[in-house]
Amino acid sequence: MKIHITSFRLADLAEGKRGFLAAIASVLFTGVFAQSGTNSPYSQFGLGTLAEQASGFNRGMNGLALGFHDGNQVNYLNPASYARLDSITFLFDVGMSGQITNFSENGTKRNIKQANFEYVVTGFRLAHRLGMSFGILPYSNVGYDYSTTGYVNNRNSVIYTNTYSGSGGLHQAYAGLGWSPIKNFSIGVNAGYLWGTISRSIQNSYSDNYANTLSKSYNAEVRSYNISAGLQYDLKLSKTDLLTIGLTYGLGHKIGGKPTCRVISTNTQTAVSDSLVLGGSNIKLSIPHTFGAGFTYNHANKLRLGADYTLQKWSKVSFPEYVSTSGNTASYLLNDNYFKDRHKMTIGGEYCPNPSGRNLLSRIRYRTGISYATPYIKVNGKNGPNEISGSLGFGIPIINSYNNRSFLNISAQIAHSSANGMISENIFRINLGITFNEKWFQKWKVE
Repeated sequence: MKIHITSFRLADLAEGKRGFLAAIASVLFTGVFAQSGTNSPYSQFGLGTLAEQASGFNRGMNGLALGFHDGNQVNYLNPASYARLDSITFLFDVGMSGQITNFSENGTKRNIKQANFEYVVTGFRLAHRLGMSFGILPYSNVGYDYSTTGYVNNRNSVIYTNTYSGSGGLHQAYAGLGWSPIKNFSIGVNAGYLWGTISRSIQNSYSDNYANTLSKSYNAEVRSYNISAGLQYDLKLSKTDLLTIGLTYGLGHKIGGKPTCRVISTNTQTAVSDSLVLGGSNIKLSIPHTFGAGFTYNHANKLRLGADYTLQKWSKVSFPEYVSTSGNTASYLLNDNYFKDRHKMTIGGEYCPNPSGRNLLSRIRYRTGISYATPYIKVNGKNGPNEISGSLGFGIPIINSYNNRSFLNISAQIAHSSANGMISENIFRINLGITFNEKWFQKWKVE
């Protein structure tokens, strides 16, 4: 199937009338789960478009996280970092984003605007060398609406129209602990609840009123768990230089969902419909085992440079697929060759002239990073688009009469996804994160 973006019908996200800032503001009223989080036609495959699970400060470095720890930031991508949270503070981090996506195919282009509420997380110290975090963040997003048209059997008399639409995605709520049993070494675990609904539909119609219409709707409702773990080790190179090595693992397992496929054939002359429901409780969705490794070099808490590598074993994950034969029989069964392993490499860093300086400009954190990621989906048996992305961000201290430790994290990201013979996507995204750092656990001296 070749997707023609000339027939996109994204009514809610179309160009024009509403400004970019207005779209961002609307998120505050619609809530964290009301957004699909994507408008990509590639989200119709698998579990949808995988969400970028980095927080505001990570996104400035394009997601660098596995070997990173900071006492004033929550890094939930490696729960071992919770053990290094500041002992006197309570961290509350909230983030949102706004983006413009350009789709192009064969010289035809279309721009789509979108805004999303991204995540809410907290972090604090429970005891000596023991930290905790909990929050809500996305796992995957589904959101598309487009159509394709053409002639039946290359005849110019009958025109077919296929309309594709989908919405939903998966979310996760987690709680995690990070513990440092010995100096320079920490371990951590996140345990979460994974839930969400994925809905997709295909509507087939013809210009010939004597031809039957056909529709297929796919639905799955997930209620499951999600577990990940990590460790970090600090190797002291000198009095001012530190190398942190990080490893992570995400448990792959079946998440249920009871996916179904409903096929409805309608006789346009009599309006009589035949319905067939396939799948259900005998089919279960799955998520892959995930492995990550990274390091961060820290010079005097001023300069931090690092690299991450993540592998998701999607090739071991099955996914249901509708198959129709010439004998008018149909099946909805798990396909063991539906996905491919996903690889992602990230290089990034952060620079702060003087973290403890009195001058505001000297305490600003300057961040940048680049990433390359391979797809986990296949499109008609071919590998989906690869993605290359880059970011530039700033961590700006929020200074007032009672608090000088909170941060406004702002970053801009550019991402390009493409594959031969497929739609290319160019995304410009603005990320906004606010980390409130309150001294809830400080002991005050009364004279």
